[in-house]
Amino acid sequence: MAGPVVTLRAIGKTFTSGTLAIDGLNLDVSEGEFLSFLGPSGCGKSTALRLIAGLIEPTSGTVDWRDGARPEIGFVFQEPTLMPWANVFDNVYLPLRLRHVSRADARGQIEAALSLVGLGDFTSAYPRELSGGMKMRVSIARALVLKPALLLLDEPFAALDEITRLKLNDDVLRIKAELGTTVIFVTHSVYESVYLSTRVVVFAARPGRIVSMIDIAAPMPRTEAFRLSQDYAEYCGQASGALQRAIGLRDSVHGALP
Repeated sequence: MAGPVVTLRAIGKTFTSGTLAIDGLNLDVSEGEFLSFLGPSGCGKSTALRLIAGLIEPTSGTVDWRDGARPEIGFVFQEPTLMPWANVFDNVYLPLRLRHVSRADARGQIEAALSLVGLGDFTSAYPRELSGGMKMRVSIARALVLKPALLLLDEPFAALDEITRLKLNDDVLRIKAELGTTVIFVTHSVYESVYLSTRVVVFAARPGRIVSMIDIAAPMPRTEAFRLSQDYAEYCGQASGALQRAIGLRDSVHGALP
């Protein structure tokens, strides 16, 4: 991995409601890594992701990019957010259409993105005809169609069944390996974060801040053998312990829940 793609320094974010969502966030994101943000609800994981994407601006601190400008970014939201009236091809075409790329010129990129997520035969299907997992694959293909240097995923598999979720985890790792894209992934799942990541960043809530970082030294690609290994169990134990400490920090500040 090379030097930082993006550096966050002393980031604070206060919303107009007065809520202090993030305070004192410092983070370097290295090229080629798979970084997971792990933490309890309301800890600022998604806010941090949106700050990196440029969807919102920090109240204080700086977001600095290696080349002085934000690179191409793909963003996958918690919901697939597909246009129900458009077929799979046109849903994936949307980012290119917004850049005034013709359908004919875009076809190769769209077909390549759909092939990456295993939906090459579904270009004419409509969202209503797809399973939840397939809809999320379309959303990922749409994020990949511009060949982003940085892929941001905000709890994309949280609503899916466990079997589909495990399969999509493997697909994301395969896509990352094929494209060499830097990935930041938001999750509530200790097991998912350890399986996917080269580094797990643990957040504590209110205000959101980083309380632990865990390097996952297991080699890529990851397989079911890793999930059954002692190393995986030990890393999950580390991440679970860090998450419990983060929850304890929240409760010590705001009072334990009844």
